[in-house]
Amino acid sequence: MTARLKAAVLGATGYSGQELTRVLARHPKVDALLLRRENGAEAHEAGTAQRLRGPSNHGDSALQTFSWEMLRQQGVELLFLATPHEVSRDMAPEALDRGLRVIDLSGAWRLKQLENQAVYKFADRDASKAGATMDRAVYGLPELNRTQIAGAKLIANPGCYATSIILGLAPLLKAGWIDRKRGIISDSKSGVSGAGKEPTSRTHFVSVADNLSAYSVFGHRHTGEILEQLQLEAPELIFTPHLLPIPRGIFSTIYVHLARPTAPEAVEACYRNFYAGKRWVRTFPTPQLPQIRFSLQSNYCDIGFCLADDRQRLIVVSCLDNLLKGAAGQAVQNMNVMYGWNEEEGLN
Repeated sequence: MTARLKAAVLGATGYSGQELTRVLARHPKVDALLLRRENGAEAHEAGTAQRLRGPSNHGDSALQTFSWEMLRQQGVELLFLATPHEVSRDMAPEALDRGLRVIDLSGAWRLKQLENQAVYKFADRDASKAGATMDRAVYGLPELNRTQIAGAKLIANPGCYATSIILGLAPLLKAGWIDRKRGIISDSKSGVSGAGKEPTSRTHFVSVADNLSAYSVFGHRHTGEILEQLQLEAPELIFTPHLLPIPRGIFSTIYVHLARPTAPEAVEACYRNFYAGKRWVRTFPTPQLPQIRFSLQSNYCDIGFCLADDRQRLIVVSCLDNLLKGAAGQAVQNMNVMYGWNEEEGLN
């Protein structure tokens, strides 16, 4: 019988960490340790260990206090970091030095360009070490970077908004069909869990309920990912995120102009050909459009479009679950690719 992969999840009590824990609990090839940082916020959260237990054949899932020695003794090969970016920025380089592979769900290693990194205000203790680690990071979007992911030691798991927009635009941009001079607009909306578990005045019930609000206009952290992965210039993209009064889900409405009149059948074929064999992207037949509820509790990104009568004005709709394809599910999909497994393992 093939030995199971020993993995560990640090940050298992956040929204993404909890979702990751649940997905790994049903994965047929993985045993996962759940870890907390010493004196971290999760150490003070009552009932955490019990809540993280669920239907699993993997034994006791109680939180354990993190130490490098414990990982060595337990034979851990893969470390998931569901931690704030500053924690991931500190821990990933040492994990790599210790021979571990890392999948980081934070924004710590997603951005190659310094002007895009600036939004995170990184304060690295060793800038040269951080730079060398950044050079080793692979952007973990399997639909675009499968080959690089398979051999990677460090995966930078994409952001949820970025995943929806990149997957919605990549086929058209790769085909050279978009008139980039006329700009691209993405009006995107997220459920409240996308803001993280730490409460703020913006995410309190009284602020969110019966409301819709824009935030981080011209300054959202995912903007740099979109620009870098799609090789766009900043003036070519307007991305505006909004907060929906729902627990989870991403809905991106993307407006583009095509460079020349194009038949809707050709647009649909462009998407279907690009995502052929890519299990977790579903292309809707035009004029059907995705809705948030269709992809909830799944690792799918659903894409549909409508083309105007002039056959050049195109609206693309891209939906996904921000905690799965936008975070934990994509992390497990990346793990499956890294270890040569079927991308569906643990995600059905």
